[in-house]
Amino acid sequence: HRMLEQPEEVAALRDLRAVLLGGGPIDPALRTRAEEQGIRVVATYGASETAGGCVYDGVPLDGVRLEVEPASPEQPAPEQTGEQTGRIRIAGPVLFDGYLGDPELTAQTLVDGWYRTPDVGRLDEDGRLQVLGRLDDVVLSGGVNVPLPAVARRLREHPGIAQAEVLGVPDPEWGQRVVAFLVATDASAPVAVPELRNWVAEVYPRAWAPWEAVWLDALPLLGTGKTDRQRLLAWHAEGVR
Repeated sequence: HRMLEQPEEVAALRDLRAVLLGGGPIDPALRTRAEEQGIRVVATYGASETAGGCVYDGVPLDGVRLEVEPASPEQPAPEQTGEQTGRIRIAGPVLFDGYLGDPELTAQTLVDGWYRTPDVGRLDEDGRLQVLGRLDDVVLSGGVNVPLPAVARRLREHPGIAQAEVLGVPDPEWGQRVVAFLVATDASAPVAVPELRNWVAEVYPRAWAPWEAVWLDALPLLGTGKTDRQRLLAWHAEGVR
């Protein structure tokens, strides 16, 4: 964001064929702002195990194969696209040979020539990969796997929302209930839950949409600057609103 405030930096970036961004989710507002200033931004996806980025804006490099594993044996084959989600796996000449001194971890991670990533994603109708988050950030709600970071990113795109975090809380009927913890852009006009659900459902399955919204003045932060999820869960359990 700071570089886009410096005219000389913007001019230098504009002269490049592309600016590759990876290592984590890209702020949609940042990408839009850069592209409005004539900077071509490309989202990269990869890992140390793939020698760095090997998927560019959802499209694998030549020779790289990309699939999404079924979340369960009952799901269709992974070559199908659409709303199917699951673990991302990658194959091709970019893969590492294994973890030094750890054959057990290597056997768990490299299976039949595929690197089983720790991430969950889906392939859209054009076969492009959408990275939704880490498997650790997926909750099972009503029999549906919900990638919480993807839902939170979608909520942050709503003009009425300044900050958003999405978590699963215990629920006797659903197992986990998807709850959104939000900070409004206008505290006097919080967005109604039905509108939030429709907003998420425009992009993702409706089953991912939050059933409950907790409006706060600010999200609690850890010393690292990340959201304090445990405090949010404690506040929810205590009925803090």
